[in-house]
Amino acid sequence: MATKALLVRLEAKSGKEDAVEEFLLSALPLVEREPGTKPWFAVRFGPSTYGIIDAFPDDAARTAHLNGAVGQALGARADELFAAPPEISELDVLAAKL
Repeated sequence: MATKALLVRLEAKSGKEDAVEEFLLSALPLVEREPGTKPWFAVRFGPSTYGIIDAFPDDAARTAHLNGAVGQALGARADELFAAPPEISELDVLAAKL
């Protein structure tokens, strides 16, 4: 069962919306290689606001994900793609249906 989660809010720079969507789509194959990341969603909240929602069985899996390929890519491209630093919220899962 998932006990930990992340909610990452991303605000695209003006004109970078398509690039943000491409970045999020390109992250899926990287996340699929992470055994402790289930589920993982890339979402759009509005015209230029995006997010990542994912869940993990424990803190170790969440930390591994944050330090993994997607986290590194997000950090490397943040200045290029986003109007503000990604807003990362660490959550505790109270109930889930997976």
